[in-house]
Amino acid sequence: MNPKLRQLREKAMNLPLSPGVYIMKNKSGEIIYIGKAKALKNRVSQYFGSDRNHQEKVRRMVSNVDDFDYILTSSEFEALVLECSLIKQHQPKYNILLKDDKGYSYIRISNEDWCKISHVMQKNDDGATYIGPYTSSWFVKNAVDEARKIFKLPSCNKCFPRDFRKSRPCLNYYIKQCCAPCRGNISLSDYRERVDSAIDFLKNGNVGSISELEKRMEIASENLEFELAAKLRDRIAAIKRMADKQNVMATRLAEQDIIALMQEGNDACFSVLRFDENRLFDKEDFLLSDIGSPETARSEFINRYYSMREKIPPMIMIDGEVESVELVEMWLSDLAGRKVHIHIPQKGEQMRLIELAKKNAAEKLAQSRGHKGSDTSALGELAELLGLKKVPEFIESYDISNLSGSFNVAGMIVFRNGKPYKSSYRRFQIKSFVGQDDYASMAEVLERRFKEYELHKGEEGFGTLPDLILLDGGKGQVSAVRPVLERLGYGNIPLFGMVKDDKHRTRAITGDGGEISISSKRSAFTLVSTIQDEVHRFAIGYMRTTSKKKSFTSSLTSIDSIGETRAKALLKFFKTIQRISDADIDELMNVPTMTRPAAEAVYKHFHKRDN
Repeated sequence: MNPKLRQLREKAMNLPLSPGVYIMKNKSGEIIYIGKAKALKNRVSQYFGSDRNHQEKVRRMVSNVDDFDYILTSSEFEALVLECSLIKQHQPKYNILLKDDKGYSYIRISNEDWCKISHVMQKNDDGATYIGPYTSSWFVKNAVDEARKIFKLPSCNKCFPRDFRKSRPCLNYYIKQCCAPCRGNISLSDYRERVDSAIDFLKNGNVGSISELEKRMEIASENLEFELAAKLRDRIAAIKRMADKQNVMATRLAEQDIIALMQEGNDACFSVLRFDENRLFDKEDFLLSDIGSPETARSEFINRYYSMREKIPPMIMIDGEVESVELVEMWLSDLAGRKVHIHIPQKGEQMRLIELAKKNAAEKLAQSRGHKGSDTSALGELAELLGLKKVPEFIESYDISNLSGSFNVAGMIVFRNGKPYKSSYRRFQIKSFVGQDDYASMAEVLERRFKEYELHKGEEGFGTLPDLILLDGGKGQVSAVRPVLERLGYGNIPLFGMVKDDKHRTRAITGDGGEISISSKRSAFTLVSTIQDEVHRFAIGYMRTTSKKKSFTSSLTSIDSIGETRAKALLKFFKTIQRISDADIDELMNVPTMTRPAAEAVYKHFHKRDN
């Protein structure tokens, strides 16, 4: 806790109720956070009051504050402009900061007979030919990849003619994406003609290349060079196929940006898709941590991002609410010199592009954490669907299983980052009553689980609190468990039930406010279905094992001198009834708690026919 908290609060309470910018500093006088406020007194005093509702990032920032300054402005808009300027100048630790790595990219054609085309980030004095510069490395990389595929040029590191016939062709040759010079079956003139066509394609684009190739194809046909005409025809078809793929990324709006946020734990990623002349021309991803609330994070990201960019589109599509959106629009419009709108699409083409941006953000975030993008995307969809404050890293799920009221057990499974985390699976035998009552069973299991947490905090399994609890069942199960969580002090953990249809398939999720359909969210639906199937499999498997062991135990307790304790010891030692029946008296004597009379009784029981 900050020892100067009371002194800082007193200073904050003396601030005016005027708009302005506040500047937080640490003991060294270093600026660690800059913010704006409509009323300085109200905003700054919140930092030094109760930290109960503060994000973890804010708590850490406040603990490091030694003093603060402020600058009064005539309006909130002026405060926003000043805030952006100061953040760009001082780069404070606790503000969202983006690294402006938009260097120039080039297309490089190596200086050799069997030259290669590649994408590079800088121009060197190496005798190679360079096309560029381009501001979008994503655009250059994609353009080079497309040219290689269309004209079947190599992307490997082999050197020709040195490496002719020294190894088998790579996969690209077999999927018809490389002419495989390494086989030594293509002439240098043919290869150079492909390279020249690829360079023409990169310089002039689809339309210019197709026009030129069509002329050459007509000349070849007139000269009865049908093999050459066929090759040119195939290249034209390849360019058109690539253009068709690009059309998928076209938009009705000539110029716009698409921004989406994906969170997983304390980590987050913003993905930006940039469109100009109705086509996607750039994509950027920004990995961040401890961003706070999504609404504030989106507002700060937009301010930081467009502070680094000269070009601001008239329309910005974003995936959720933006804090002080009118103010941000006003600042962007002033920066661009024309009206700029921020819009949250709900359906149609723009919604499809938002989903695409979220998928890109999920993939980038997953790569940084060593996961799959599809898992992160599914968790993001689920969080959005259920209105969770953050993407759930740990999901616990519970199911009750019994056999006509007997062998009443429960299973607890854990999914971590969208995948089964089997080391944290747990099993329960219902102890508080006999018979069948799924509601009471579920309440007992959750109470025991959270009491175990108090004993094992920080450990794997019971020692980790879930970010989300999913019960196999409907509103009844949720209503039975909710009072237990609230009584134990864990009522803030999101709790939902998984509802099945009459064919035992996942149909919806239910909470305190009714059912939530998940069929429209494909990734979330698949994840919830997988969780429900897994917890059902785990619980029913435990029930079957328990009932089988009970049956075995009861068959042993019918033997003289064998009670339940000895029966369990025999099963634990020999594992199966068959092995018990095959054992001799000396082997039976090796079992803990067994005496010779008891061993003889067991042996005689299984060898009656022999006697």
